[in-house]
Amino acid sequence: MKLRHFILWSLACLFSLPLGAQTTQEEMYATIEKTGGVYFAYPLDFAPQTQPPEGYKPFYISHYGRHGSRFLEDDRSYKWLVDLFTDAHYQGALSSLGEDVYERLLQVWKEAEGHGGDLSALGVRQQRGIAERMYASFPEVFQGTPFISARSTIVLRCAMSMAAFGDRLKELNPGLRISYEASRKYMSYLNYHSDESNRFTAKNGPWAEKYQSFEDSLIRPERLITSLFKEGPFLLKQVNPKKVMFGLYGIASDIQDIETNLSFYDIFQSQELFNLWQCTNYRFYVANANHPEGNGIVTANAKSLLRNILDSAQEAIQEGGTAATLRFGHDVNVSPLLALMQIENYNVAVRNPYDVYTAWCDFKAVPMAANIQLIFFQKENGSSEDILVKILHNEKEVHIPIETDLFPFYKWNDVERFYRNLLEE
Repeated sequence: MKLRHFILWSLACLFSLPLGAQTTQEEMYATIEKTGGVYFAYPLDFAPQTQPPEGYKPFYISHYGRHGSRFLEDDRSYKWLVDLFTDAHYQGALSSLGEDVYERLLQVWKEAEGHGGDLSALGVRQQRGIAERMYASFPEVFQGTPFISARSTIVLRCAMSMAAFGDRLKELNPGLRISYEASRKYMSYLNYHSDESNRFTAKNGPWAEKYQSFEDSLIRPERLITSLFKEGPFLLKQVNPKKVMFGLYGIASDIQDIETNLSFYDIFQSQELFNLWQCTNYRFYVANANHPEGNGIVTANAKSLLRNILDSAQEAIQEGGTAATLRFGHDVNVSPLLALMQIENYNVAVRNPYDVYTAWCDFKAVPMAANIQLIFFQKENGSSEDILVKILHNEKEVHIPIETDLFPFYKWNDVERFYRNLLEE
């Protein structure tokens, strides 16, 4: 009888867990672009917005968004592989497949040169689309000539994302008064990382040895490398198999973000892509989520951002006139905020590297253009006590650990109290 009760209790716990951040190999293989992790282009599978309780209308939106789709971080991410394959080409060290990949790399480089880290055309469309859907879903917020605060980190792709977002809002209502700022003044909350967290997440951090064993157990570059390079001195002396494999994986993953009419997925086996993703997913989880060995120092990076969200909302509620507070930054800011706010199960703490992907996935947490939105609602003649809020993650309604009988709506007083107390911990 005790065993039966234990099994029933275990199943109840299992089915009560939020599933938003979990995945399976089958899901990954069905949409191979998901193995790109943080390079996964913003998904467009939205559910209809739940209508607020009778008498309530939206009046203010607080937003933090990652920049849209971009090229790889810098030109070097492309150029070193182009140079390697060029040298191998002229030395006759490439297989027929290697020669084909070389030609593809040249085509990618022709488009990517000088664009390292830049917002792509797709990234612009993503931000415009999010702005348009925000306007369509909550039109009352943007009526008349209200003020909108828009701030970004000093990184160009974030400022360009902000401009694309704001431009679309202005097209929909030219009367909006939008203030655009990209300044170091706001980096203390738009993109904060403590020295303590930087030491933990560094390549020689306390997690690194375990990660290296994990990577070594999963990454087998021999098949890929011997399919691209001929046996001989060039392969032995100039090719670092694991580095080349990860480099090609990065380019393969980012192609979806620049919409080049090419693919590199055919050179990989599905299991290889899945294993490469497991490694990058785990590294990102350690550096930007709630790894137990971090003891909360990584998620604490988002405290200044959460405080700004609370303070900005308080100001908008008390003084009025502000329709939205828009913030634009990076995946490394969205992810800790998800964990700190305890949205769904993004604050999950997983110690075993092999188990991370079953509970936490970067492509679900922070795809390109990932965003968190707080939508505020009030009655026409109601008091501040009546204000409701719902939270969207990538435009989907989500749970936080606060009691409500109106999901996805929560009483703002309860939400603010919960998060203010959390900031004091």
